[in-house]
Amino acid sequence: MARHLITSALPYINGIKHLGNLVGSQLPADLYARYLRARGHEVLFLCATDEHGTPAELAAAKAGMPVAEYCAELHEAQARIADGFRVSFDHFGRSSSPRNHRLTQHFAGRLAELGLISEVTEKQMYSNADGRFLPDRYIEGTCPNCGFEGARGDQCDNCTKQLDPTDLINPYSTISGSTDLEERETKHLFLRQSQMREKLQDWIDSKSDWPVLTTSIANKWLNDGDGLQDRGITRDLDWGIPVKKGTEDWPGMEGKVFYVWFDAPIEYIACAQEWVDAGKGDNWERWWRTDRGAGDVTYTQFMGKDNVPFHTLSFPATILGSEEPWKAVDYIKSFNYLNYDGGQFSTSRGRGVFMDQALDILPPDYWRWWLLSHAPESSDSEFTWENFQQSVNKDLADVLGNFVSRVTKFCRSKFGEVVPAGGSHGATETALIDELTTRIGAYQDHMGAREVRKSAQELRAIWVAGNEYLQTAAPWSTFKEDPDTAAMQIRLALNLIRIYAVLSAPFIPDASQAMMAAMHSDDRTWPDDVPAALQTLAPGHGFSVPDVLFRKITDEERAEWEGRFAGRRD
Repeated sequence: MARHLITSALPYINGIKHLGNLVGSQLPADLYARYLRARGHEVLFLCATDEHGTPAELAAAKAGMPVAEYCAELHEAQARIADGFRVSFDHFGRSSSPRNHRLTQHFAGRLAELGLISEVTEKQMYSNADGRFLPDRYIEGTCPNCGFEGARGDQCDNCTKQLDPTDLINPYSTISGSTDLEERETKHLFLRQSQMREKLQDWIDSKSDWPVLTTSIANKWLNDGDGLQDRGITRDLDWGIPVKKGTEDWPGMEGKVFYVWFDAPIEYIACAQEWVDAGKGDNWERWWRTDRGAGDVTYTQFMGKDNVPFHTLSFPATILGSEEPWKAVDYIKSFNYLNYDGGQFSTSRGRGVFMDQALDILPPDYWRWWLLSHAPESSDSEFTWENFQQSVNKDLADVLGNFVSRVTKFCRSKFGEVVPAGGSHGATETALIDELTTRIGAYQDHMGAREVRKSAQELRAIWVAGNEYLQTAAPWSTFKEDPDTAAMQIRLALNLIRIYAVLSAPFIPDASQAMMAAMHSDDRTWPDDVPAALQTLAPGHGFSVPDVLFRKITDEERAEWEGRFAGRRD
């Protein structure tokens, strides 16, 4: 048994996330966690809401709520929706927790001691109408690169170019709409990432098994232009973690808070402390401190490609730069973007299907299967309603659901609701066992390598193998001449349903549980030995004919959903 620490990128607090967010972090992380648990490994799967920064203040103001109250409410909503998608976090924490406050301040103090934080006086936009400095997302204007009129002070959503507020043309305050802005001097702390460049390069170069997407983004930030730049880690905001050196005040930094991208990744560690505080675990240090047992932990992070620079550079600069025995990530699984019907999903612009809306339409397994089997690994992928309908109807209803229905109903009609005895396996069964053994091995290899789409393809091929066996063996025809052989064929097929339940659980946990319940079994032993697994349900073992596992999506439903989600979310 190995030990695996898994984290998925922290969902931001400003609203319910869309399906692109789900497939870019939480869902593949859950797939991997469920698989490892099924293989008997010890897993700690952590995530949290990312609650600081300008967008949280703006969203709270728009909702007419105090920001702390708003964040508490949205945390509960996001936790509830993640549970609705059956995301099996061991703990879902909050970056605003007292644990993260203390740990962030500790890291800042430690980095300052080692000369990796500098105080920098710089010019920032000040709004005379609002009487305050305006952090990046409090300012919008026209992008100097592409001319998009709704560009934010940190990035243009249209061309994705990173910006400073001072780059914008015709900038205005998003608080008041005022254009009465001026540059004023203010002092901030900067993490001296440039001093860590060689150490970070050596560390990244040592990760030869990382996805090309991850390493290419990291190396681009390390080497393009002037190379890795120092990064501001404080902001002039009211909401956030107060700037301190450990437990001591930081002269000159009164009234400032740490930048969200400094404190948010530290929440991964703080979340494990919250997990212990919640009574769910008893030792967080054995997961995060290499001097307390974390040396034998494999740590995997899951995230969209936009988060890669912070997890390959900024957070490692914090961890490695502290010179303390913290566990650094071993593998970063990054994803491209899932687009929506010819455009982009966007939380800030309200475009696409959001997680709560998806669950109102169909149960979670329908979404889990499509999203994971179309995960944007090697390139961007696109959600269309037509493709979604075809995948659900063909993969889930026609292949898996139809197999379960045909086998159980035929057995009930000819042998009753018990596993029949019958004779011994023949050549057709031996061929199936050989194919299943090969394919299950490939499935395990893909899952172990965190190859999401290949895993889904192999799982579907395993389902197809059962259907092809039924077509070849044709127990409904065999029964007319040789009931004993037909009984053997159905006994094998009923045992195959249990195997499908075990193998499918990481992808479609609800359907897996329904199959196990129908087989009157709680034996989730992994089918390492296929011939033995096909004997698990012995003759005389009872079963039930389940309800339809997956219903088909009609053309009328598809057309209605296409129309409903063609515009903005209200």
